[in-house]
Amino acid sequence: MANTPALEIHNLEAWYGESHVLHGVDIVVQPGEVVTLLGRNGAGRTSTLRAIMGLTGTRKGSIKVYGTETIAMPTHRIAHLGLGYCPEERGIFSSLSCEENLMLPPTLKTGQDGMSVDEIYAMFPNLAERKNSQGTRLSGGEQQMLAVARILRTGAKLLLLDEISEGLAPVIVQALARMITTLRAKGYTVVMVEQNFRFAAPLADRFYVMEHGRIALRFEAAELETQMPVLNQLLGV
Repeated sequence: MANTPALEIHNLEAWYGESHVLHGVDIVVQPGEVVTLLGRNGAGRTSTLRAIMGLTGTRKGSIKVYGTETIAMPTHRIAHLGLGYCPEERGIFSSLSCEENLMLPPTLKTGQDGMSVDEIYAMFPNLAERKNSQGTRLSGGEQQMLAVARILRTGAKLLLLDEISEGLAPVIVQALARMITTLRAKGYTVVMVEQNFRFAAPLADRFYVMEHGRIALRFEAAELETQMPVLNQLLGV
């Protein structure tokens, strides 16, 4: 099992109702990698993350998580394979404190422990300081940290992060970059959807560029410089 990808997607098609949003997506992510999905708004990046979690209306093709086929599984069973999804809207509950939000999700049945609260507070000292504050009274950056911290506590080892840097101050974006570097060093696997190319560029091991629900380009981090002309054309970076 040592060579089993953390995530393997082949010929993935997905629909929301009558809308056909993904058209034969192929992605492979190895354990411990950081992979970034780039693309303009509406390219299909968020739909890909949602399809991985079983949150689109209809899916066809193959999605394997640590070697287990999930295309016919309900979302809760997919999560218990070790996935943690951090949506763009974050999903922080206003009626709960920061710490209550952190403790809300159940732990996953993965056989691996998640981060302890002490480990999480060591990684996110802002959350320790604000643990008794109402969830939606946290700053945007603190809410984003809380949204990621919450899935780390569950035992998820494959993290799907949707636009975690969007709208945040540069100092917070830098803190999130350090977080991703730390998580990779701890053996976590990360798939990021990012509009902020300058945030994603130094972090990722590999890039996939999406356009019109398809993979238009894929390349390794070492190829980034040579791919910049094409990226400029596809993304306008």
